[in-house]
Amino acid sequence: MVKIKRFWRLLAAGLVLLALAGCGQKQVTPKLRPNDPYTDSEFSLGTICKVTVYDSGKKKAVKDGLRTIRHIDSEATLTRSGSVLDKINANAGIRPVRVPKDFWPLLKKAQYFSKNSNGSFDMAIGAVTNLWKIGLPGARVPKPAEITAALPLVNWRDVQLNAKTCTVYLTKKGMRLDFGGIAKGWVADQVRQTLKKDGVTTAIIDLGGNVVVMGHSPKAAGRKWTIGIQDPKASRGTALGTIHAANMSVVTAGTYEQYLMSHGHKYIYLFDAKTGYPYDNNLASVTIVSKQSVDGDALSNAAFDKGLRGGLAYMNKKRGQDIEAIFVTNNNRVYITNGLKSDFKLVKGTNYRPGNFKA
Repeated sequence: MVKIKRFWRLLAAGLVLLALAGCGQKQVTPKLRPNDPYTDSEFSLGTICKVTVYDSGKKKAVKDGLRTIRHIDSEATLTRSGSVLDKINANAGIRPVRVPKDFWPLLKKAQYFSKNSNGSFDMAIGAVTNLWKIGLPGARVPKPAEITAALPLVNWRDVQLNAKTCTVYLTKKGMRLDFGGIAKGWVADQVRQTLKKDGVTTAIIDLGGNVVVMGHSPKAAGRKWTIGIQDPKASRGTALGTIHAANMSVVTAGTYEQYLMSHGHKYIYLFDAKTGYPYDNNLASVTIVSKQSVDGDALSNAAFDKGLRGGLAYMNKKRGQDIEAIFVTNNNRVYITNGLKSDFKLVKGTNYRPGNFKA
């Protein structure tokens, strides 16, 4: 019997936000008391989305943020008939589909990271993920013949974008875009822009796997937020280490989030575009710290694909772009990119130890 286990993530799927004092430059303290933020949440994007604002008099901004989430979800979801993504996939191999102007930048981002990662992140992975449906009703282990038939349909190069006509064309019948590895990051960034337009300076945007912290911690004036990195083998809220961040995004992809158990084997929700099967390497989680959440979303998937050594080398090349990474292995080792070495700290008493090879 196949059992599906789907875990709702506590404040960012592998992230534990701790409003403690850290390092950082001084900033004006919000007028609202730390214990009295405006906050609201709702189910969207397949998870619980929560917006918390600490600025006095900005209650309306929370509703505006949630409205932004709902709008983009209606465009980029694969679980709702008639969405923009659904229309694109339905016309694969038939005709180009015109898309709304506000959807176009997401397509360009997906194309960019597909190319930049050399297909480790592939925007056209949908033919494979649609077979497995991990995290959705009907999840199953496909037959090898089904996977073999789907693999030729997974190639981001077969996605044609026409900026003049604002159209998308999937050149082969059966192709499918799947933005599960990038959409929440894009949404988080758009919510941040919405809050900024409303005059918000200090907030937390939590989209179940993607956290964006705006401003500095309201519990420690002028200091960065302290963010705990979830122990992938422990209960929610158990951190193995901490970092400090302000006006940054933190995204985690891990083997403990959504997975399918079948005949004693665990199939995670992250897929290898080359084989059509979920990854089964030594990585337990990959966390990306970046300015833009959309970058962190796509890169967490790309880094997972490249494995520990390849992923760490790939992420270290991002130095200078305000992008860093934390890799946690199944044998309790933690590897971090060079830019985090002076900040990341293991929690006292943890069973994890620093990795010891250079990438």
